[in-house]
Amino acid sequence: MTTAKRFQLASPVTCKPLGEWDSIAIELIGTQTRLVQGQRWRHRVIEAGEGGEPLILIHGIGGHAETYARNLRNLADHGYHVYAIDALYHGYTDKEPYDDDERYDLQVEALADLIRALGYSWAHVEGESMGATIACHFGFKYPEMAGKLILNTGFGHVKLKKTQFLSTSSGLDELKWLSTQTILEPGDYDTMRRRMQWLVADPSRMTDEMIRFRLRLYSDPEVNASMRNVYRIGREWQWKDFYDEEQLASFNPETLVFWTDGNPWEGPDFGEYVASRMPAASFYLMEDSGHWPQWEKPEEHDQVLIEFLRK
Repeated sequence: MTTAKRFQLASPVTCKPLGEWDSIAIELIGTQTRLVQGQRWRHRVIEAGEGGEPLILIHGIGGHAETYARNLRNLADHGYHVYAIDALYHGYTDKEPYDDDERYDLQVEALADLIRALGYSWAHVEGESMGATIACHFGFKYPEMAGKLILNTGFGHVKLKKTQFLSTSSGLDELKWLSTQTILEPGDYDTMRRRMQWLVADPSRMTDEMIRFRLRLYSDPEVNASMRNVYRIGREWQWKDFYDEEQLASFNPETLVFWTDGNPWEGPDFGEYVASRMPAASFYLMEDSGHWPQWEKPEEHDQVLIEFLRK
């Protein structure tokens, strides 16, 4: 079996204690939050940097742009024009039209709509979890608009030949239940705390501020109604494969499959297998991290992106 090409940093990265990170608001000082009107949708972005190559950061399911609060300024300081976004149906980006079968197709169209509205013909894209699915499908559908892609702890809905991995997806059942409860009971702090702690390798890494941020967001009636669609509350969860493994052989964008040793969904062997199927892909494994490496080890996450985008 073909093995994945390993991506390695030029030198080890020292991460400061997470307790030394400031509040979301302070970390975002110097950035700009704005609404960008595209041809079809209105998008909410948090923007940092001037000039430089565009880099778009897309959160996971149920999330929002502040997922990348600890990364925006550093990435911008290294020469990128960075946009952390609320994906279609999330946060304060537009919510319609919604269609279970076409959801990811529409999210890809929304990403292309945003890139054009920002005045670019292409962009680098990092997607985390659901965002990685969007980024992967974007690379299939709009290879001419895709710069380098980073698939962070997630992957597109591609039917793989291999189905047995050392890791399991047992964490998905817990995620479904917790996500549903946080939407049905948007003021329940304890349930939201458990939902947010699912994302990190060590529960102490999820801050009270981020938990309360998500509580406030889900208490917005419009956001809550959209999340009921996204999580298909009252409807059966469906998994639709858009591509098969053979099509990965023709996946053109240069790609980094960025995984962690503590990903609660699929483990490192899954991520490495995915990378091995893509001719222009390499694989990076972060240790001591869960589903949110950009939050748990921001300095290492950022350095991986900086070196990958520059090589």
